[in-house]
Amino acid sequence: MNWSPKTKPLDHDICVHIFTASAAMVGVCITVIGILRVAVSMRRADLIGNDLLAVNTILYLLACLLSYWALRTRSLRRNHRLERISDALFLLALTLTTVNAAFLTWAVSKG
Repeated sequence: MNWSPKTKPLDHDICVHIFTASAAMVGVCITVIGILRVAVSMRRADLIGNDLLAVNTILYLLACLLSYWALRTRSLRRNHRLERISDALFLLALTLTTVNAAFLTWAVSKG
């Protein structure tokens, strides 16, 4: 069959990988927030670090929910749209995770 980009069947593996990885990263972010609370004394940097991690957690959760929705929907067009959005959110959250790691390293080493 000759599939155009708009009618190409969805590769469910991508959605499954985004779903599982983003769900795991939500747990990682929540764990780091807890560890940060215990390890770092109450400072302004600590509050910003927790806020960044909370935003990161929300982005991973949104990527997880959208990829789940993409796996459950029957509409091919909606499937592709949800997959692209969840993929972009996952990459954004992954980038923010790197920023968080750098920030936390800086904040912990400074104190």
